[in-house]
Amino acid sequence: MRTINKNQLQQLRKQYPIGCVVKLISMDDSFAPRIGTLGKVIYVDDTGTIHVKWTNGSTLGVIFGVDKIERIE
Repeated sequence: MRTINKNQLQQLRKQYPIGCVVKLISMDDSFAPRIGTLGKVIYVDDTGTIHVKWTNGSTLGVIFGVDKIERIE
């Protein structure tokens, strides 16, 4: 896991605002949703984890520097 600095955190919050739709590209978690699953951003916390409500009901967060998502809208 990478540490996020203040500028990176601000950029991440701008790139993934609350309510935007994202698609899962990769996630290093045995309980991860399937690749390609869509979800809505709930918020980005101070560590850079992007908290997402996935369409499969999961709420696993996307970890900065580890997992990958793509913004859809």
